[in-house]
Amino acid sequence: MRVQGPLAGLEHSLRQALDLVDPDMPLSLVTKIDLKGFLNETIAPQRFALFVFATFAGVALLLSALGIYGVVAYAVTQRTQEIGIRMALGAQAGDILRLVFSQTGRMVGLGVVIGLIASLGATHFLGSLLFEISTHDPLAYVIVPLFLSFIAFLACWLPARRATTVDPMIALRTE
Repeated sequence: MRVQGPLAGLEHSLRQALDLVDPDMPLSLVTKIDLKGFLNETIAPQRFALFVFATFAGVALLLSALGIYGVVAYAVTQRTQEIGIRMALGAQAGDILRLVFSQTGRMVGLGVVIGLIASLGATHFLGSLLFEISTHDPLAYVIVPLFLSFIAFLACWLPARRATTVDPMIALRTE
């Protein structure tokens, strides 16, 4: 029952109204409920689940970014000797960067395509967990691949840049 104003005398009036309908119906507690507080209390478990889910998603994104960086940096570091040979034969720093970026870009592009296809397939299962949110959020399908591609770019650029500054003779002597 929605009532505006003071609750004084409301219980007696409510008892009289209930007696007209069913005199045996019990009336045990009359209290005022704050609608905002009631709604907040009702959706608290969903909010907590969303917070946990978002936290795990953020950690997964961070771990995937670190994984991409680690794999790409390791692959470029392993090619230091090859890069040294190419530079000794006359390749410029831009040629080396282009080589590394083209090879890494293909891998990242393939990974992004596979990831987008997998995420589109996974939304079918996640649809029941979402309320008034589209499972095909274009913002998420753009920002996450761009973020991971940027991380891959940094992961590729930093070691490749470092490798292009190494003296070819030192790079050839390593192994």
